[in-house]
Amino acid sequence: MHKTYDTEVAKRFTIYNSLFLDLPFDDIYRTGTLLPILGTACQKGFQSGLTPKQIIEGFFEEMMSNNTETEQTNLLFKMIQYVERQVVLFDSIEDAAFEKINDLSGKGSIKALIARADNDHKREALIEKLKNFSVRLTLTAHPTQFYPGSVLGIITDLENAIRSDDIGKINLLLKQLGKTGFINREKPTPYEEAISLIWYLENVFYQSISDITIRLLSTLDIPLHTWENPGLLKIGFWPGGDRDGNPFVTHDTTVKVAERLQKWILRCYYRDLRKLKRRLTFKNVEDKVLHIERSIYKTLFEDEAVYTSKEQLLDDLLKVRETLIQDHNGMFIDLLDQFILKVKIFGLHFAYMDVRQDSRKHDSLWGEIFELKGIDWAETEDDQIEQILAIKDLPDLEEVQDDFHKEMLQTLGVIGQVQKSNGEEALHRYIISNCQSRKHLLEVYQLAKLTVGEGKENLPLDIVPLFETIDDLAEAPEIMTSLYHLPEYRAHLASRGNKQTIMLGFSDGTKDGGYLQANWSILRAKEELTRVSRENGIEIAFFDGRGGPPARGGGNMHNFYASLGEKVENSEIQVTIQGQTISANYGKQASCTYNFEQLLSAGLENHLYSDSENNLSESQRALIQELADKAYESYKDFKNHDKFVPYLEHVTPLKYFGMTNIGSRPLKRGKGGGLKFEDLRAIPFVGSWAQMKQNIPGFYGVGTAIEKLEEEGRIDEVKELYQNSLFFRTLLGNSMQSLNKCFYPATAYLRDNKSYGEFWQIMFDEYNKSILKLKEVSEMEELMGDNQVSKKSIAIREKIVLPLITIQQYAIQSMLESGKSSELFQKLILRSMFGIINAARNAA
Repeated sequence: MHKTYDTEVAKRFTIYNSLFLDLPFDDIYRTGTLLPILGTACQKGFQSGLTPKQIIEGFFEEMMSNNTETEQTNLLFKMIQYVERQVVLFDSIEDAAFEKINDLSGKGSIKALIARADNDHKREALIEKLKNFSVRLTLTAHPTQFYPGSVLGIITDLENAIRSDDIGKINLLLKQLGKTGFINREKPTPYEEAISLIWYLENVFYQSISDITIRLLSTLDIPLHTWENPGLLKIGFWPGGDRDGNPFVTHDTTVKVAERLQKWILRCYYRDLRKLKRRLTFKNVEDKVLHIERSIYKTLFEDEAVYTSKEQLLDDLLKVRETLIQDHNGMFIDLLDQFILKVKIFGLHFAYMDVRQDSRKHDSLWGEIFELKGIDWAETEDDQIEQILAIKDLPDLEEVQDDFHKEMLQTLGVIGQVQKSNGEEALHRYIISNCQSRKHLLEVYQLAKLTVGEGKENLPLDIVPLFETIDDLAEAPEIMTSLYHLPEYRAHLASRGNKQTIMLGFSDGTKDGGYLQANWSILRAKEELTRVSRENGIEIAFFDGRGGPPARGGGNMHNFYASLGEKVENSEIQVTIQGQTISANYGKQASCTYNFEQLLSAGLENHLYSDSENNLSESQRALIQELADKAYESYKDFKNHDKFVPYLEHVTPLKYFGMTNIGSRPLKRGKGGGLKFEDLRAIPFVGSWAQMKQNIPGFYGVGTAIEKLEEEGRIDEVKELYQNSLFFRTLLGNSMQSLNKCFYPATAYLRDNKSYGEFWQIMFDEYNKSILKLKEVSEMEELMGDNQVSKKSIAIREKIVLPLITIQQYAIQSMLESGKSSELFQKLILRSMFGIINAARNAA
């Protein structure tokens, strides 16, 4: 496959890249001619041990000695713009070749899964599992995508032009790209973020989800009209509902986003109906279809909601179906059934919204409620819970003094409003970040009962705790056991089908405990939570807060879910995706279908083919625990280094993430001026290490952990574990990806820095150690030797952005050495960030 990659991607990029030189813009020829020279200077310079400053100044001296400083720095900005567009071109070429460089019918595809099941006489078991299985992909507004909407549109058109080798159109689009700005002038509002992601719902997921479901059912000879699990593939949606650390998301935003989602799914239905109407032209059928079309039209364009529930629309469609069968021999019933299935899947909600808020905000709100009611908090948690559950009514909004507390109560108030207009499934979960106790969960339960559940027999809302830190993950099973034994909460679960969803966060787990410990702690938490839930007759569903990069739980998700084993409940796969991961993995029909099938197949294979590679033995578990503990100690020492936070704050581009205008949420949770590690959001934390090409959260401690076991003469045990455990192999494989995206020569100048020299050396030593030990354990000559296509893609992308990395470090080095801040250098750092992160596709 890597030879196909060379032909379809690498060579095409070289050819199309030359078109940039002919663009009729000021200085474009000069920029395009000088850029390869700078690229070569960077490569040779770093190989010779030069610093970024020496490389850039040497380039100026050789190529621009007669130019002014202003002209020299202007060229650097032009080069940054040029490289940004090269990244877009490369993305488009790679996307256009997707079907050729990925085996769409191979391992992980629906076709391969069914063939394997048939071969092993497991078709019936597969069909049975499909009846209650689900994959829920949740799109988040976490900002790691730097392209504005106008650029995304050009990328789509450019990909199509490349597919058909239309040189004229490619040239025209590159011209457009040259004139189109890559930067948002202002931060987007949460509503604007939602609009951006709804584009993917309408243009990609609507087609892909229905296509996969129809193909799957048809291949298994299951009639579409009898299928009872339309939620097999779902899209979750956080924009408009995720308030954790984002004060700009209000109750009005939630309502507006829900309205937009409903309007846009009705638009999809309206388009499909108009096509369907061309076939259903028969007596007593045509008029029924016309009625449905007009009803949707009125809802869309005349603000007259004819359909107020999915069931009303389905009733009308089923009448059409009945008439087709009775009077017209079921002609074109397959087309109608396909449309009915879409309505069952997407309803009037399109995507499943969640509300999310930090537990500390709920503590604060209850504090004011008690104050208004003249109640003092009890001493113990048990007594505090009794106090909370004893509250039978909430204060009137006018009585509440804190505006944020008012907003929280108003948010709870609109949940019922959204459920009424879009259906209960539109917004049926409240997620509690930083959940650390029973009280945190019951605070939200009681608030919801007195708002969303007021006047109702049962509360139509799932309360979902999010456990993130290493300590919280360890405490989670005991917290949930205690809740299962609480009569009031147990009765609530019974009304929700005895099902509890629990979210587990990779991002803050990795930030808190390092790469190995976080991943192992999450697996152990899942196993223990599964055990205590099964013991109490509760079906548990896990919702994984995973980002794009391995450092935040990303990487190869298919292998991850296929490796969880029998001790982890496997009724659903729920996972967050964000930023470039959405556009890179799910932004096009082919890639979306491929990656959705991979996830679905992983969950089903884990159920149908549970074997020794997926189920860890006690000795394997003990070995992973040892490795995780040793890696944790190493990471903890590093994190506690007195230069850790100052390095992030004063050396890395951390502070510039708040200036990028790519997302609505602030850089950190706290309001204070100083940087506190616990308040730091995972995206800027991981993103800063990625900008520095150091990727600490994706590997730190792995090399030390393996080395320590090797010193004990146990390296063969680790090698055997790598060969026999898919979980461990996937874990190390994703770490290899992080290491392959590192480039320590770019920051080697810090070795001589008085403040940070020792700190940099610690990182560099662990980096080298991790590469050496991972190659030894995997018995590969090079990292990712078993995945040449990804390795080649990373290499080309890193080569494209090497000038940007050098320019950014030139600016950082210049300010560190002078001890002064410079507006010019700050601008260079900020502008370099966009291309570096876009090229990595899953860097933050």
